[in-house]
Amino acid sequence: MGTITTSDGTEIFFKDWGTGQPIVFSHGWPLSADDWDTQMLFFLNNGYRVIAHDRRGHGRSTQTSDGHDMDHYAADLAALTEQLDLHDAIHVGHSTGGGEVAHYIGQYGESRVARAVLISAVPPIMVQTENNPGGLPKSVFDGLQAQLAANRSEFYRALPSGPFYGYNRPGVEASEAIIQNWWRQGMMGGAKAHYDGIVAFSQTDFTEDLKKITVPVLVMHGDDDQIVPYADSGPLSAKLVQNGTLKTYAGFPHGMPTTQADTINADLLEWLTS
Repeated sequence: MGTITTSDGTEIFFKDWGTGQPIVFSHGWPLSADDWDTQMLFFLNNGYRVIAHDRRGHGRSTQTSDGHDMDHYAADLAALTEQLDLHDAIHVGHSTGGGEVAHYIGQYGESRVARAVLISAVPPIMVQTENNPGGLPKSVFDGLQAQLAANRSEFYRALPSGPFYGYNRPGVEASEAIIQNWWRQGMMGGAKAHYDGIVAFSQTDFTEDLKKITVPVLVMHGDDDQIVPYADSGPLSAKLVQNGTLKTYAGFPHGMPTTQADTINADLLEWLTS
């Protein structure tokens, strides 16, 4: 574990375990590198070097007042890969982290990148626009910001208790430990970063970034994702990249790397070694 300092003075916390080909994990909003614990231990035990950072304003990184946009997120990831001198890296992003990975590769190129994985990821673009009629209305994201501003702790309890992990679906048994861990990670970060981050993950258009990506890309998405709806995300991203593979999971929720970790980890390892 350690930190790097970006060009604007932001300290980015990261974990760096093991040796071998590096896998760099980018977490979802409003969580931290801890959300990847299961994946990091699994791939560490399979001979990989595993790295995960806390996005600016999240987890243990600096709670900056600004810079909570995809340009800064990608720049921070680029700074991390450069300062650790990573090569032939596999970049795995969940949700907002998938947007961060796509924007990083689109903006900084593929010289250090071997493959990319987008899991339940926000690209191509979440919000409804003239060019994206299947997106979610802006009012949905305005509502998220309003709930965060009114009572962040309560909001961060309700989201994992319901749609994030699909615990609001009939017959699905909720895990109190998973809910509490989500709340813990969220409350570690800064309210300003999380508030601004809603705009970053919902309104950024990653279409041109995706078109630039030539390395192999695995797109993993559950068709019961209540946070990033399947039809307007996973299949479109897989088509926009130049070498994409779409893996669809029937009934899996947005937080499937946690609730269905065994399946996700095994499928990801199979793809990496095939």
